Amino acid sequence: MKSYVLTVSCKSTRGIVAAISSYLAEKGCNIIDSSQFDDLDTGRFFMRVSFISEEGLSGSAISADFAAVAAPFEMEYEFHDSESRMKVLLMVS
Repeated sequence: MKSYVLTVSCKSTRGIVAAISSYLAEKGCNIIDSSQFDDLDTGRFFMRVSFISEEGLSGSAISADFAAVAAPFEMEYEFHDSESRMKVLLMVS
């Protein structure tokens, strides 16, 4: 099974978590881990969801229709394959 990570940020409002989890369930995905943060000072909502595709769908197939979910919330989002390594630079002074 392929595993992915979805990161989301948008204006805070109700229904965001429900929309995301419903979408992933419809695509045959199982949420493994979910973290969210609501910044009361800026009114922004942030979420990171780790999930697996139980039906073996590709990341592009899962993300293809997500724009329809994201649009009403004006979400900024990214899907990542959790198996691909991220480039990291650590700087210390």
